[in-house]
Amino acid sequence: MLASRLLRKSASTVRLCGDFPRALSGDIRHGILGSVGNTPLIRLGRFCDETGCEILGKAEFMNPGGSVKDRAALYLIKDAEEQGLLKPGGTVVEGTAGNTGIGLAHLCNALGYKCVIFMPNTQSYEKVETLKTLGADVRPVPAVPFDNPDNYNHQAKRFADSLDNAVWTNQFDNRANRRAHYETTGPEIWKQTEGKVDAVVFATGTGGTLSGVGAFLKEKDEKVKVILADPQGSVLYNYITKGKLERSEGSSYTEGIGQGRLTNNLKGSGIDQAILVTDVDALQATFKLLHEEGIFVGLSSGLNVAGAVQVARLLGPGHTIVTALCDVGQRSFNRIWSRSFLEEKGRAFFSLAWLPGFYSTLHVLFHPIMARLATRFRCRRPPRPCGHECRMLPLLLASLP
Repeated sequence: MLASRLLRKSASTVRLCGDFPRALSGDIRHGILGSVGNTPLIRLGRFCDETGCEILGKAEFMNPGGSVKDRAALYLIKDAEEQGLLKPGGTVVEGTAGNTGIGLAHLCNALGYKCVIFMPNTQSYEKVETLKTLGADVRPVPAVPFDNPDNYNHQAKRFADSLDNAVWTNQFDNRANRRAHYETTGPEIWKQTEGKVDAVVFATGTGGTLSGVGAFLKEKDEKVKVILADPQGSVLYNYITKGKLERSEGSSYTEGIGQGRLTNNLKGSGIDQAILVTDVDALQATFKLLHEEGIFVGLSSGLNVAGAVQVARLLGPGHTIVTALCDVGQRSFNRIWSRSFLEEKGRAFFSLAWLPGFYSTLHVLFHPIMARLATRFRCRRPPRPCGHECRMLPLLLASLP
């Protein structure tokens, strides 16, 4: 039903963000609007070798605003224009953890709209400064749950309601977000894999990517598995597996993914399965993407790839699994790529001194592979590599400033 509604809507006369086409001719695209989407699908060779599956990453960091959220931003503005809610010179207001705001700010500059962003004050310095550089009016507010009236989304709505010719784009519950991925990301994946895809694995914040891509691919082949990769501390893993909106044990340093509620974009999305991914697995995958694939992305991308590896092992060799490489690594420069951040926030992750026995502590707290590391790394300096697992931590530390 969702697909038919989306198709009916797309078949109508659409004004696409300013009444000009995205494509001019051939490979020439019309400005930043025409540059959103059509990202490459990258074969992640090291992860393929490890699992015996084809693990493919949709290179969403190659969108003009540097993230998958450019797609949603384009369609949120498009939807507001279609409904007559946004007129020339108007104001776009959104509550966002960063990337959607960055996409909106880029597009607002191109279209002549003002952009106001409400965001939790827990987000990375790079995202805040990027938004300011793009000309957005950035309003960091305390991070509080959605049911609190001072949640950043509610503040964004109230502010938009107080203005003339302004729209709160409401990325979490506006199905234009879902439509973006039904009309663009899903068809791209189907075409790029020539219809040979067994599963898609995405973490989710708003739910737009997972539900939109899943809806399209399920129409093409109902056997395609749609799998949610959820960080610790989110409610979605328990909702999918147990039917309860209860937070999973632990917490996560990922940004923009995980949820405390069921968004409108996620409702009726046809998710087949959910898996839980720890920050340790996500961090290792993120650093492996850099050091062994040459791809510099953020922690949510590492979580997606770690989730895809889990699914590959569940399905067995010979399957094709698609996930998303969500955003550029520069936006996490003062977080997961920072020695001081890991020292302050993640001592249990990686102690940054080579102290005897610290690997044993890591093993107890976090991950089975630390059992092997414990016997090899009881020293005050990095030892010689002894296989993939033993290389990971020295490489991580060597990367940090």
